[in-house]
Amino acid sequence: MRAARWCSNRPAAMREKLTAPRVAANGASAAPIIRTTGDATPLSGKPAGSPRRVPKIRMLRRLRPTHRPPSRHGGQPLHHPQECLQLGAGLLPAAQSAFCREVDDAVDEEAVPLEERRRVLGAWRADIARACEGGQPEFGVNQELQPIIVAHKLPFELFDELLRGVEMDLDIKRYPTFEDLEQYCYRVASVVGLLSIEIFGYENPACRDYANYLGKALQLTNILRDVRTDAERGRIYLPLCELARFEMSPDEILRFHYSERFRNLAVGVAGRTRRFYQLAGQTLPPADRRSMAAAEMMGSVYWRLLRKLEGRQFNVFGPHPTRLSKAQKLLLILRTWCRTLCGVFTPNYGTP
Repeated sequence: MRAARWCSNRPAAMREKLTAPRVAANGASAAPIIRTTGDATPLSGKPAGSPRRVPKIRMLRRLRPTHRPPSRHGGQPLHHPQECLQLGAGLLPAAQSAFCREVDDAVDEEAVPLEERRRVLGAWRADIARACEGGQPEFGVNQELQPIIVAHKLPFELFDELLRGVEMDLDIKRYPTFEDLEQYCYRVASVVGLLSIEIFGYENPACRDYANYLGKALQLTNILRDVRTDAERGRIYLPLCELARFEMSPDEILRFHYSERFRNLAVGVAGRTRRFYQLAGQTLPPADRRSMAAAEMMGSVYWRLLRKLEGRQFNVFGPHPTRLSKAQKLLLILRTWCRTLCGVFTPNYGTP
């Protein structure tokens, strides 16, 4: 889904440079510099559903993507569906963000034949499987990510779900029902949240429900904002059942035609989005609100974006997507952080 540009277009020389894994001066693969707090031994050995504190990890330097599977074709990355993670990227290992960006870039290189893009994603799937199963990954990003995978026992199944979500953008340009769209949102957004909370650290397993709900809320907010930019690429993420309900044709969206019928459709989708924000706020355990501060910042910013879309009656067909200013984002982030430090743990999103 067209949500944002995670990185600038890379020149050919840089793309060529990325085709080799990162190596140290002595020829060995370079490892990320990390600092652990507390015992770095994974605690996932406890019975499923039991409270636990996952050790946290902080990256001391930002990592650039060091490798992408070689491609014979040029192309440019267009966007990244996990744009919402940018706001919390400073609190996440950069290798995790780089993995998400790289696999999405592989799909978005539209000048590359479809089967070639499938092959590249297959290479990423095989390589992250090696990283998760204790093998030796070939791609530099996965080499950087492997110590984090090991420390937090991040399962291959979640990475595989994320890749399945990215693959959906290769084949699917329409979603018949909300259930179909919700599966997409789970794979490209909720799964990233489920990986992230293992790194943030949490005590109550209810945090997994929180990550699921918040991821869907953020992604649906992106979808409502980006109706035009998605339509420019021939994509309609709004469910076809909703278009039929409001007697709209897909062609109206592809022609950027704003109408009262579209506004009513968007209001309905926004209602579901609001419900996911509310569920996220209700399911986040009080004991884990501080460790989820980065996610709460994202929730605060995207909630305000949803409110701004509502204020504009969902007229999203103009040439420029609705956005918050940097000052607005910074104010919301600081407000959320201050509330967390002061022990005010009620979410500042999902309210009427």
